[in-house]
Amino acid sequence: MFPALKRFFALLLVFVIFFFLVIALRTWREGGEFSALIPSFLQKSETYRPEAFTPSDKPALNLSDVEIISRLNEEYARLTNAVVPSVVSIDTSGFRTERQVDSWGRSQTRNYPTQGQGSGVIVSKEGHVVTNHHVIAGQQQIRVTLHNGKIYSATMIGEDRLLDIAVIKINSNETFSPLMLGDSSLAKVGQLVFAVGNPFGLGETVTQGIISAKERSLSDSQRNLFQTDAAINPGNSGGPLVNLTGEIIGINVAILSVDKDNPSFQGVGFSLPSNDVKEALEQIIKRGRPIRGFLGVRMLDLDPTVRAKLGYQGSTGAAAFVITPGSPAELAGLRPKDIVLEYDGEVITSTDHLISLVRHTEIGSKITMLAWRAGETIELEATIVEANPSFQIEEEITSTRNQRNNSEMLERIGVKVRNLTESEATRGFRGVIVSQLLPTGEAKDLLLPGDIIIALNNSPISDSNEFYLQLAASAAVQITSLHLMRDGKPMRVNIPIPD
Repeated sequence: MFPALKRFFALLLVFVIFFFLVIALRTWREGGEFSALIPSFLQKSETYRPEAFTPSDKPALNLSDVEIISRLNEEYARLTNAVVPSVVSIDTSGFRTERQVDSWGRSQTRNYPTQGQGSGVIVSKEGHVVTNHHVIAGQQQIRVTLHNGKIYSATMIGEDRLLDIAVIKINSNETFSPLMLGDSSLAKVGQLVFAVGNPFGLGETVTQGIISAKERSLSDSQRNLFQTDAAINPGNSGGPLVNLTGEIIGINVAILSVDKDNPSFQGVGFSLPSNDVKEALEQIIKRGRPIRGFLGVRMLDLDPTVRAKLGYQGSTGAAAFVITPGSPAELAGLRPKDIVLEYDGEVITSTDHLISLVRHTEIGSKITMLAWRAGETIELEATIVEANPSFQIEEEITSTRNQRNNSEMLERIGVKVRNLTESEATRGFRGVIVSQLLPTGEAKDLLLPGDIIIALNNSPISDSNEFYLQLAASAAVQITSLHLMRDGKPMRVNIPIPD
C-alpha cells in the first residue's frame, strides 16, 4: 500500500508543479505579475498611506484683473440667452417619386421616404419662421422644435427658390418671441457675429466669429452674400447670423467644403443678407410669393472679346444680347448690342449689378436708362413689370423657334450630368453633378467630372432634365454661364455657342 501511496503523491506533485508552470507561462505571456500567483492568505498585507494633497483655494486671477474680458464673457452669455429661444430646429419628412423602366421597357413608379434637418428663426409673434428653401423643399411634413423642447407642426406659407428662402408658420395660437431683422447694409467686415442653428441635429448651438468678407456670390440669384468664419455645419442652414444686439443680419445658407461626400466647416460660411431676406419675407406674407421686377433682356459682361466685337472702349456697363419680345426692354427701344451704362441714375458695373437693380425695382416704376449704341449715348425709358411665367415662356419660344435639334445641341456641348443621390441632397447639396464629358464637346476643357452645377444663367438647377432643357435652349442663341462648385470652391464657367 505504501508504494502505491508514494506513487500517487509523486504524480500529484508533478501535476501541481506542471499546473503552476503553465499558469506562470500564461501570466508571463499576458504581461501579468507573478505575485498574483501567490495565494492571498500567503501574501503580506500592506496598509495604504494617504498622499499629501493640497489644492489651490483661489483662481489664478481676480475678476478685477480681467475686467474687460469678464464683462465680455457676461455679455456673450446674455446675448446667447436672448437669442437662442427664438431659434428653432426643423425636421422634415416625406417621399419622392421616381419613374423606372425595366429591361422589358415597362415603366413603374416607386416612392422613397425622405428626411431632412435644418434650422430656422422666429420672426413674428404669430409664429412665422424663416428658413432655407432647400431645408423643406419637396417635404410633406414639417416639424418645429423650440428651445424649451416643445414640438409643433408647421405649414408652408411661401418660398423664394431663387434666393433659397422659405417662410413657414407654426401651427399654434401661442405668442412667440421673434428676433428683429436688422439692416444688413450697416454690417462691416471684421465685426463680431454669432451663428445659431441645429448642426448635425444636435439642437441649438452657438458659434462666434466675424464677417470675413461681403459681396460674395454663389450664383446669379445669390449675390452679395456675407462670408463668415463663425462655424457653420450641415444642419445650420436656415439659422440666423446675429450681431451684438441680437438682430438678424443674415440667414446661414451654405458652407465651403473641400469634401463634398462629408461636408464640414472649413472656416468659410455664407449668409444671405437680412435686407434681401426681409424683402422676400414681406412679399411672401402679403402675396404668398416673391415679387421681382422684369426688364426682358439677356446681358453679357464686358470682357475683352465683347468689347472688341462691339467696338466699345468703356470700362462700365453690360451688353444687351437678347431682347424678349413684348418686354419692357423692347418697348423702351433697347436693342441687341446696346450697352446699358446707367439704370435709374446708377452706373452699371456688371451684368449681376443690373439684374439686381431690376429685380429690386418696384413694379410699375418708370426708370431711365442710358445706353451706348454704335458710339452714341441714348436715353431710354422703361416701365418695369413683374417677372411672370408668361414672359419666360414667350422668351423660351422665341429663342428656340429656329434653334437646332436639342439632342444635336447637347451632343455638341458634350456634357452629361446625374441627379444628386439622396445622401448628397440631405447634406445640403443642390444642382446636378457632371458625370461624363465627350472628347469632342465644347465643355471638355471647361468642366470636370464631379463638378456640381448649381445654376445655369439666372436659374438654379434642380435636376438633370431641367438642366438639359435650359442648356439646349440657351446654348443655341448665347454664351451660357454655369455656376458650379469644384473641390469646394465656387466657380463660373462660360460655354460658347457651338459651331
